[in-house]
Amino acid sequence: MGKRSLLLALTTCLHGIWASLPLQAAPFPVPVLPPPEQPMKVYHLGHSLVGPVMPHMLAQLAPKGHSWNSQLGSGTSLKQHWEPEETILHFDLVNQAPIWRDAKEAIGSGDYDAVVLTEMVELRDAVKYFGSAKYMRRWAALARDASPDTRLYLYETWHHLDDPDGWQARIASDLDRLWLGKVLGSDTRRNPKRPVYLIPAGQVMAAVARAIDAGQIDGLRDVSDLFAKTPEGAQDTIHINDLGTYIVALAHYAVLYHRSPVGLPHQLSRPDGEAATALSPAAAETVQQIVWQVVTGIPRTGLSDAGQNG
Repeated sequence: MGKRSLLLALTTCLHGIWASLPLQAAPFPVPVLPPPEQPMKVYHLGHSLVGPVMPHMLAQLAPKGHSWNSQLGSGTSLKQHWEPEETILHFDLVNQAPIWRDAKEAIGSGDYDAVVLTEMVELRDAVKYFGSAKYMRRWAALARDASPDTRLYLYETWHHLDDPDGWQARIASDLDRLWLGKVLGSDTRRNPKRPVYLIPAGQVMAAVARAIDAGQIDGLRDVSDLFAKTPEGAQDTIHINDLGTYIVALAHYAVLYHRSPVGLPHQLSRPDGEAATALSPAAAETVQQIVWQVVTGIPRTGLSDAGQNG
């Protein structure tokens, strides 16, 4: 083997090793994003942990002129949204015009200031069986090719309250290892100057849960107070109620707009016009402070207030 062939083989080998390294090994910080200068047009791609209520609440928190479209499903993976032969459960039920816009057409249009993607849970299954990293790269590339200005985000969610490994333990361990390391890792290494940023809703929910356990949030006794009930009245272990949805909407607001949510309204409406169940004023203020503390402590959010590690 000649020197040139040997160098090529070595380069290929090193590239393969680099691509397999965990995200934390990347020798570059994520670039800080400037705050948006105007109300944003946002596209949400995901499933029932996005839902119709959260983007509607976000629009009530955001500056006047904020707008959104979405494509959702039930338990839907990034792969199922991408591949035309895949079935999206409850598609016709949860995707109605004018909010619904076909995902590939929308993201490929370049019309949006921000595209927010999320992956199905169980996240381990998404990574192992549904090609999370590959389809994240495909959706991100579609957005990047369509516009040099569209901001890309991954909405980090959570697992079932009764997860055998522990709900808070999974949120703590999954962020670096799965969300950033597996789902985003290869895309980040390929696009260090224009990465997918993070909306750390799972981290926010866990921080709120710790505050509830410490008796610091007025009117809340347990993290299950943030989760819905099934039609039969049993505890839903994955879907959030209006209170949880409000917290997730605050996290989206803080990251997308680079603004503290402290002082935002806490009495909002649902898409049907009915008043959403609301936190007390004291609880809302505490939750808003927690949200801002969390999102400014994670550099992957792209906020200038965030530190330099993570």
